[in-house]
Amino acid sequence: MASSSGEQTPDHRWILSIGDEAARLEALNEHLSTRSYVQGHALSQADVDAFRQFSAPPADLRLFHVVRWFRHVEAVLSGPHVPGQPSGLQASKGRRGQPQWSPPTSTQPCKLRLYNSLTRNKDVFIPQNGKKVTWYCCGPTVYDASHMGHFRSYISFDILRRVLKDYFKYDVFYCMNITDIDDKIIKRARQNHLFERYREKQPQAAQLLDDVHAALQPFSVRLDETTDPDKRQMLERTQRAVRLATEPLESAVASGLSAEETRRCTEVLLEEARDLLSEWLDSRFGSEVTDNSIFSSLPKFWEEAFHRDMAALNVLPPDVLTRVSEYVPEIVNFVQRIVDNGYGYASNGSVYFDTVKFASSDKHSYGKLVPEAVGDQKALQEGEGDLSVSAERLTEKRSPSDFALWKASKPGEPSWPSPWGRGRPGWHIECSAMAGALLGASMDIHGGGFDLRFPHHDNELAQSEAHFENDCWVRYFLHTGHLTIAGCKMSKSLKNFITIQDALRKHSARQLRLAFLMHAWKDTLDYSSNTMESALQYEKFMNEFFLNVKDILRAPVDVTGQFVKWEEEEAELNKNFYDRKAAVHEALCDNVDTRTVLEEMRALVNQCNLYMASRKAARRRPNRTLLGSVTLYLTHMLKIFGAIEEDSALGFPVGERGAGVDLEAMVMPYLQALSEFREGVRKVAREKKVPEVLQLSDGLRDDVLPELGVRLEDHEGLPTVVKLVDRETLLKEREEKRKAEDERRRKKEEAARRKQEQEAAKLAKMRIPPSEMFLSESDKYSKFDDTGLPTHDTEGRELSKGQAKKLKKLFEAQEKLHQEFLQMVQNASVQ
Repeated sequence: MASSSGEQTPDHRWILSIGDEAARLEALNEHLSTRSYVQGHALSQADVDAFRQFSAPPADLRLFHVVRWFRHVEAVLSGPHVPGQPSGLQASKGRRGQPQWSPPTSTQPCKLRLYNSLTRNKDVFIPQNGKKVTWYCCGPTVYDASHMGHFRSYISFDILRRVLKDYFKYDVFYCMNITDIDDKIIKRARQNHLFERYREKQPQAAQLLDDVHAALQPFSVRLDETTDPDKRQMLERTQRAVRLATEPLESAVASGLSAEETRRCTEVLLEEARDLLSEWLDSRFGSEVTDNSIFSSLPKFWEEAFHRDMAALNVLPPDVLTRVSEYVPEIVNFVQRIVDNGYGYASNGSVYFDTVKFASSDKHSYGKLVPEAVGDQKALQEGEGDLSVSAERLTEKRSPSDFALWKASKPGEPSWPSPWGRGRPGWHIECSAMAGALLGASMDIHGGGFDLRFPHHDNELAQSEAHFENDCWVRYFLHTGHLTIAGCKMSKSLKNFITIQDALRKHSARQLRLAFLMHAWKDTLDYSSNTMESALQYEKFMNEFFLNVKDILRAPVDVTGQFVKWEEEEAELNKNFYDRKAAVHEALCDNVDTRTVLEEMRALVNQCNLYMASRKAARRRPNRTLLGSVTLYLTHMLKIFGAIEEDSALGFPVGERGAGVDLEAMVMPYLQALSEFREGVRKVAREKKVPEVLQLSDGLRDDVLPELGVRLEDHEGLPTVVKLVDRETLLKEREEKRKAEDERRRKKEEAARRKQEQEAAKLAKMRIPPSEMFLSESDKYSKFDDTGLPTHDTEGRELSKGQAKKLKKLFEAQEKLHQEFLQMVQNASVQ
């Protein structure tokens, strides 16, 4: 055993073996004396064991060392000894032992909750396999250009996916499908093919007129039968446009106009009647179209356009993309399993899902998402498709609510082999088979638009759970809200059908994304000028903050100067920073509430702006480290949301997207040198009083550099701030500034003119002697006294005392004014 000084001391465990207590005390006393203990030295375990052998201190004071240590240890560690009780030394841990530690108390962290359409509640999100999340998203049916309705779903899911992956750190496996076999695609591809074939034949004017009139007959019947107001309005517009285009061609044929003029009228009619003729040709010759390549070229074209649109919007590509045309064998096997499990039946070459049998099963439930819509024949028929709803097809079903898993192909439709004959997949089955092949019998998240809940997603759930014989194919169903255009449903008939390319011509991908972030993903979003103006203002607000902080961080400072003492303002801002971060986290846990997140970020920037303004007013530098931390955090959040597309260190990137060059880092040293040179020139120009040089400096700032995307901000007594800003933004700012200056100048000139008129009127009034001021008012007064004051009104009645008193005051005021005028004239003559 070692002492505190490191010397070796003899082991005294042998003392404990002495049977006689008096002998043990003498032996211990000798041992302690030999150890030369000093008061305060920590006892060894052997010492403690020795003291535990005694119930009280020895009475013999010659045992000095034992008495001293016994009393000392009792006093320090155990308190006074109570006779008859065990010595407190038995529980002692040593004088310098560590005190008991208590863990801090803390509030429970909030958990991510997502609005689950299966429960219509915000449910705590619990993936089935740790941090791994399996997610299937219904992709587009590619038969036309992508529009803002598509954008509503895919940008919202992109935000949700990014938040789960980059903020909550889930390992998200994201699967999306492309529907390239569908009634709409078949019909559109067939019609396009037939119309182009018709056009290539270059029909003569007379033949075209006959065909258009023939096509108008069934079209008019369909128009009369249409009750939906939007569809009816669209059909009426088509009919009106065709008839207007028909009249010039009829006149050209009747009057024998030139071949060139007739050909021009023919081309106009062909273009206006395209949809009309396409449907008419399809009704006559559609069954003759048998080449499967005709049905694949159209979806391939529009799929490529869709991917370009998504890339332009900065939407992350899926981890895996599935196409219906590539999964037909898997779909056939999937349908076969449903039939084998007793929930599907073949009928006339098609296979239908038996909704009655499925709903009556104890293990299953039909219509989980929208049970109130079960039996809605209009919705069910829309889900089946235009080519699949006929009297013949309806009689093939056991129940009107049954839906097609596999459709027997009719002439003019693509087909694939199956146990039930050549046919094609139903709309609902494709998602079930493809998702099942990749994600298995149960996935964490399934997403789609709000309008897909019934019948599409309810039928997906039913057929998938019938295939896997489970009741949990999807754990969380997420549905994005509708999109309206200026408060109205998006419709071609209302001329508010906006493609993604149309939207991108007016606004950037970031501005569109910010507009979506400012609304809840599950609620209706109205795409309007007000919505976009809010997004534009938010972008400008954040960008100005980023530019100001970048300027502060660019200011040269030595290493130690980066860390300065925090005052009360820094401590308060830092507390606000952490409070806002906590609020952001809470909002993201609450169904990924990005609207609240953006408001919390705005509030944080407001606090930073106030802090920077107070420092600027005091001619003191803001704390670089603190502002840098805030800016990094805000940049990180905007990156998570996909609102910052490039790998920007701080704030929004400068330059064209995808350029691969850090424009700011490259040009800023040169701009900074130019700014410092300009400041030096301005200083000399002021000292030497050379206004022409100052005007040139202002011209550089106001006219030249904005054209290059550079803004200089001059601040009295402080260095000029250099900012790289989008050129179009700067030119717009310059134009607005000039308009504001013109308006100020106009108001100033108007005020000067009014002042001049008032002074002229006052001078004219001052010229009038008080004796003459009332004489001209013969329409009011008929008699006056010697001074010119009225005494009677026009009817000869004497004025009342009150009237006379009032006129007397006016007379005295005029007398004073006239005296001032006379004094002015006299002063002018003296000069």
